[in-house]
Amino acid sequence: MTAHEAPDDLGPERPGLPEGFRIDGEWELGAVIGSGGWGTVYEGRSLADGTPVAVKVLPTGSLAPGTRTAFGELVAREVRFSAGADHPHLVRTRAVRTLAVPDLPALDGATALVMDRAEASVKDVLDAAEPGRAVADAARILGGVAAGLAHMHGAGWVHGDLKPANVLLGAGGQVWLADFGLAVELDGSHAHLPPLGTLDHLPPEWWSQRTGTLGSVVRPTADVWAFGILAHQVLTGGLHPFPGATARARSLAAQSYARGTAPLRLDAGLDEGWRVLIADCLAPDHASRQPHTAQRLAARVERLVRDARPHRRRTGPVVAALLGLTAVAVAGMALLGGDGPAGGDRAGDRRTAGATGPATGAPGRGAAAGTAAPGALRPDADVPDALRPVIDRAAHRCTDEEVTPALLAAMLKVESGFDVNAARPARDEYGIAMWTPSVFRAWAVDGDGDGDKDHMSAPDAIATMSLYACWLDQRFKQEGLPKEDLQALIVAGYRTSDRTVIEERGVPERVRPHVEEVLRHLAAYER
Repeated sequence: MTAHEAPDDLGPERPGLPEGFRIDGEWELGAVIGSGGWGTVYEGRSLADGTPVAVKVLPTGSLAPGTRTAFGELVAREVRFSAGADHPHLVRTRAVRTLAVPDLPALDGATALVMDRAEASVKDVLDAAEPGRAVADAARILGGVAAGLAHMHGAGWVHGDLKPANVLLGAGGQVWLADFGLAVELDGSHAHLPPLGTLDHLPPEWWSQRTGTLGSVVRPTADVWAFGILAHQVLTGGLHPFPGATARARSLAAQSYARGTAPLRLDAGLDEGWRVLIADCLAPDHASRQPHTAQRLAARVERLVRDARPHRRRTGPVVAALLGLTAVAVAGMALLGGDGPAGGDRAGDRRTAGATGPATGAPGRGAAAGTAAPGALRPDADVPDALRPVIDRAAHRCTDEEVTPALLAAMLKVESGFDVNAARPARDEYGIAMWTPSVFRAWAVDGDGDGDKDHMSAPDAIATMSLYACWLDQRFKQEGLPKEDLQALIVAGYRTSDRTVIEERGVPERVRPHVEEVLRHLAAYER
């Protein structure tokens, strides 16, 4: 978990250990790498030979009494698994030590795990990737993950929180599963965990089962589901297989799919072998997933790696800045709470847009060879050539068929005339997509991968418009608004708010001229 994702009920901010702190005369700490709900990870080195390590410090003394016992059990479980983990695709724990720090009572008696240090996590790589293109060495990374997962399951353990942040990459090309805070030993066919996890990597059945005194039931098939999500992300530059602007929205879309009210719509650029494997991992329930064990998946991935032809997509390189990065995922859980963007709707009377609903999905919009996909831009449309690929990539961030390149282009045409420097200061709206800066920050997407999210950047503003439009589409479907009106309703919602459109059950009269103008351009732009 990154620092900003840490749950807020794990007590006050913990004091840190000073740089230069030594553990049993063997290891010396450096700067903090990251901090989250489980603890803090520091740079470190061996005093004997200077070997770089990462040291994860797991305190319990600073926790609120109500969480101390449960957290202590999870720490003990992580220590037990980490100390015994022995596989080239599981991050190695070199030592487990108990800290004696009487001057820092909150850390006195804390557990320190001394581990191999990674150069980056898969999350770091995806954050720098170009959406729609496989990351460098995608197949090799997935092969390592599958092999590590097969070893864990073969030893009788479930990871419980497989996601990009918990897959680490070493300087020598190593691929390690990490962060075993939710790893749990099987008791027969299943085990129990506290109600924790990463919302958009949890299987659909997790949401419908009861949480008993022992916690929620978790099975190896939960890791198989999470591997399917991860594989789709790695092979598409970070695209999640279920639509939604937030993790909660994506989890609701997955539940709609599992109920049979939405199809599974994987990225059109996936090679067939990977497509079939991911679809098997994302079978809608535990029973359907059960035949696809981690051991069988590892063998299938190995065959795909061995027999791979060049991927249809040109694989994008990992950004050079990652090569010098020292990163290790701290813990990968999120408590079951609000996950929507903090902030209101886009501008003016656009009210709070934090609630999300299930996405009902839509038929695929892929096209046969030699034909244009529905909603693609006409070659003669008056859309600047430089913006066409930006709009195409942004539209394909959303798998709902209503959010198309032509729709986004028509909205941009009416919003700003494609002027990246457009401004309406009286309404506090700026840039090509006319974002209100404070609202943009709540939804912001780094569309050009430069590490910054700027409402005046055309790629950032357009990518964020696409995700917001996708969320509006899902909201209106959830409310049962007419399917044939969805594109008009998206345009209206972008100008007003989701709530306004839902309350009026259609396009509000005061924005009807604006909506009609967008629809005229849409008709002219789409093939």
